Amino acid sequence: MQIRRISKKARDAIAASINTYGTQGLKVKALDISFDAPTSVVTVAGTVDGPGNQGKSAAGLRQRVWRGKVNDMLVVVTPTPEAKFHTVVSGDNLSKIAKSYYGDANKYPAIFEANKPMLKHPDKIYPGQMLRIPPL
Repeated sequence: MQIRRISKKARDAIAASINTYGTQGLKVKALDISFDAPTSVVTVAGTVDGPGNQGKSAAGLRQRVWRGKVNDMLVVVTPTPEAKFHTVVSGDNLSKIAKSYYGDANKYPAIFEANKPMLKHPDKIYPGQMLRIPPL
């Protein structure tokens, strides 16, 4: 029972430190912290947005709150951008459409590939066609 009480007290102190100092400014959703007194290991779980933020959160915890071993159980959630759609009008070509959506006319192959087999050749698009514009 003594070990449980020590573990809970340490966990509460670490949680309070995280709330005060944060983990390098990253927002951790559904933050769950546990501390194992016999091994002095802190386990951190929850979700963070964006690729690469998982390591930053654990590093922030180690730098600011706990110098010992951290069992990083954070899950990175990367929102997938949705595809857009473009209705071809007279005068359109894939390069012009790519320039409009991506800022680079040379990205037209991404649009072409996303619209196979409807498109047989990148130079053959027609007014009224609905093209899928995938995120890069």
